Amino acid sequence: MSTDVPMSPELEQVDGEIQDIFRALQNGFQKMDKIKDSSRQSKQLEDLTAKMRECKRLIKEFDRILKDEEKKNTPDVNKQLNDKKQFMIKELNSYVTLRKTYQSSLGNKRIELFDTGNDQVAEGTPVQMASEMSNQELISTGRKQMDQTDQAIERSKMVVAQTVEVGAQTAATLTQQTEQMKRIGNELDSVHFSLKKASQMVKEIGRQVATDKCIMAFLFLIVCGVIAIIVVKIVNPHNKNIRDIPGLAPPAMNRKLLSIDAAGL
Repeated sequence: MSTDVPMSPELEQVDGEIQDIFRALQNGFQKMDKIKDSSRQSKQLEDLTAKMRECKRLIKEFDRILKDEEKKNTPDVNKQLNDKKQFMIKELNSYVTLRKTYQSSLGNKRIELFDTGNDQVAEGTPVQMASEMSNQELISTGRKQMDQTDQAIERSKMVVAQTVEVGAQTAATLTQQTEQMKRIGNELDSVHFSLKKASQMVKEIGRQVATDKCIMAFLFLIVCGVIAIIVVKIVNPHNKNIRDIPGLAPPAMNRKLLSIDAAGL
């Protein structure tokens, strides 16, 4: 039976106590086969019967709390809780049947589990008392409950198979996503490397442009200086403070005077 049904803290506490008793009953009946002494078996059977009485009381308490909280829960939750209650009743009756079998084999005085009278575990849910059943009815009820248990096991197997299939599909999807993330990571590394390379190239180009600008500015200053000297030399050719520019011909007047001096000679 599924245990993921939403319950209030009070219901969870009662359910936990019932499940503890069911585990104790299961362990107790397993020990019965190991006990050889009939008196010890009878004592063990009495202890188990006391636990069954307590379990019945707790199931009634579970039903009472369920009815009190029925208006607070959704119809679906109420249905799940009622199904859980019915499952607990069936499980308790299966232990009652088992107790009846051991009691018959021991030949001891029958131990009454339920009080006399019409005592139902849940209002509106009739439950046949195991102590009132014949051996044939007990066997038939036991077989029916075993069939129901087998069906529940088969359904659980189907759920497990479906869960395994979904898990395999999820694992395959995760593997594909992991590979895709790795490829994206590699592409991001390549983009980062390209950006770094481009940044270095931009810096290098910037340095080259700056160097070219400096050279052009220096050449421009030299050209301007040369032009300025030429202009000054042309405007004021007798200025001795300005040296002749190498490779530049002297002014025309000087050339004429030199030609006259040569003719006089």
